[in-house]
Amino acid sequence: MLQYRLYGGKSLPNNLSGLLKAGANIGSVIGQFGFGYFADAIGRKAVYGKELILIIVATILCISCPTNTLSPNGSLIYISIFRILLGVGVGGDYPLSASVTSDRASVRKRGTLLMYIFANQGWGSLIGSLVVIIVLACYKHVINDLNETSKVDGAWRICVGLSLIPAFATLYQRLTLPESKRYREAQHSSEDSVSNLKEKELAQSSSLDVEDDARPTKKAHFKEFLTYMSEWRHAKILIGTCTCWFLLDVAFYGINLNQNVVLQQIGYAGKTGTAWEKLFKISTGNIIITALGFVPGYYVTILTIEKLGRKVIQIQGFLMTALFLAILAAKFNTFDKASFVVCFTFLQFFFNFGANSGRHQCYPAEVFPTKYRAFAHGISAASGKVGAIISALVFNTLTSSIGTPAVLWIFFACSILGAGFTLLLPEVAGRDPDAVLAEELAEKCAHRSA
Repeated sequence: MLQYRLYGGKSLPNNLSGLLKAGANIGSVIGQFGFGYFADAIGRKAVYGKELILIIVATILCISCPTNTLSPNGSLIYISIFRILLGVGVGGDYPLSASVTSDRASVRKRGTLLMYIFANQGWGSLIGSLVVIIVLACYKHVINDLNETSKVDGAWRICVGLSLIPAFATLYQRLTLPESKRYREAQHSSEDSVSNLKEKELAQSSSLDVEDDARPTKKAHFKEFLTYMSEWRHAKILIGTCTCWFLLDVAFYGINLNQNVVLQQIGYAGKTGTAWEKLFKISTGNIIITALGFVPGYYVTILTIEKLGRKVIQIQGFLMTALFLAILAAKFNTFDKASFVVCFTFLQFFFNFGANSGRHQCYPAEVFPTKYRAFAHGISAASGKVGAIISALVFNTLTSSIGTPAVLWIFFACSILGAGFTLLLPEVAGRDPDAVLAEELAEKCAHRSA
């Protein structure tokens, strides 16, 4: 829509288009690190809801863009800046929502509950696409019949602004959510374990040293986190979650942030007709992409996650997406529309009945103990967003230089590597990471006293 309001229907400048696409992901990296750290260090309750306030403020600032007074490029820069701020809030929601849910879930049904939460992303995408179609339908007379193309400026603001309704609807609940019992217990048990370890050390020192150090001070959370991750058994899990998320997002966002390539293949690129007809056709194509495989994949995961396990689902998801990416790459220029739609539907299905569900919610939220869960999740998510940023910035350049099929082969390689790195991760079904941490600390205490 912005290209019709700002550039008379011409394409957005490549550099600014890349910034616009990558802006939210750039902010997400900051939000995932920052909110993830503070959610562990000072508690979920202290920060939960603040990320939503950022989202609300940034959204209002985005739709307030003064396109009448700014130049076209200036308008894109303005929106991109506040999309970065929006991304900080969205990024903060990744570790917070996953941790808040995992903290309150029973081990037996934890994966199912996390997937129910994550499945709302699919419904959000579908409803968002429907909203665009409805708003465009309301603007048909003005944009199409009266040929006032500039009125699309109001359409995009309404589409974006309507997202404030669910944001305001959930803000109070987030701000008033109490701290979970599991988080409080994890903080106390961790402090007790650290105190026990120090007492063992102090018992072997001089009486003067005991008197000076008898009151152990609580270590900074970041230092505790580094100490925990200094052991290979923990570090390899973080490496696994980070790398899997990065590799998946290179492929996932490479495709989903550049849907014009897909829309062109299925005949919904909006190349012909009036401005309104082009926009309406693109919006219809977006609904098709979202509905075919995107939403169903989430719910198949919900039904099978406790039976198959996270590791099996993630590995088969990576391998199946690799298969369909290979088919698309090999047949990209020869597929008819029906074959392309079928293949792309299965690709979307296995993105979500696979690694997109495992890396996003289940693994980082389930494999790490409560004390370090949000920060580890934030680091993993930020790694993924780096992959998304790379895809947003270089996809168009690569497709122009080496062709779309070659780029799809790169995504194929990312999926194969993702399946390999998943082998670093343990199965987390029925696994209580807090109990595992308690056992490890008990072993250290026993070893120190021996």
